[in-house]
Amino acid sequence: MIGLAAFGIFLIHQPLKIAVKDRAKGKRTSRTAWAERFTLLYALLAVVPFLIVWINAKVDFLVPLLLAAPFGLLQLYFDSRSQSRDLAAELAGAVALGAVAPMIALLGGWSLLAALVLWLLLIIRALTSIYYVRARLRLEREKPFAPAPVAITHALGLLLAVMLVILMGTPPLSLLAVGLLVIRAAYGLSRYRPRLKAKQVGIREVIYGLLYAILIAMGYSLA
Repeated sequence: MIGLAAFGIFLIHQPLKIAVKDRAKGKRTSRTAWAERFTLLYALLAVVPFLIVWINAKVDFLVPLLLAAPFGLLQLYFDSRSQSRDLAAELAGAVALGAVAPMIALLGGWSLLAALVLWLLLIIRALTSIYYVRARLRLEREKPFAPAPVAITHALGLLLAVMLVILMGTPPLSLLAVGLLVIRAAYGLSRYRPRLKAKQVGIREVIYGLLYAILIAMGYSLA
């Protein structure tokens, strides 16, 4: 049910952005009307499963949602100002969407601390991916880019993963997962990289994301 609700939230983003932007400009066209209809449809897809869970589960699963709410509101703010591609907007959206996993974990009987640690692992993946992809696309377009934020983000992500394994007992496979991202970034921004189009970069990043999720899941299942 939480997965369905998250899918509804994911789908609602585009029509809601259109509706909010049009309203902010004081105009209402046929596009605005259709955007509002789809916003309502996707809102139902998000709200109905969520209410089913709320009625039948303990309320502690709401903690990640409450923590993620400011990030979601921040992304909505940027969307209303046609700044959804800004770095801050992308980072906020990624952090907010990652809250789905700890919510599901809490419903599955995990402790709050363990669920939040899982969220941190997903945040590592999301933030490193955003910095890497932005740099890679600029590199492929032969535009100047700053490699330092990519290197710092990946180094901090790997350090955090090491600390989580040592202090919190997260699966050692999580280090392999983060290490995979580090290798991907080092190779992808090097002179040895293959030339890729934006779509190819996106597809490869989806594959890396799936591998990351599989390694994390395997680590927890084998623990």
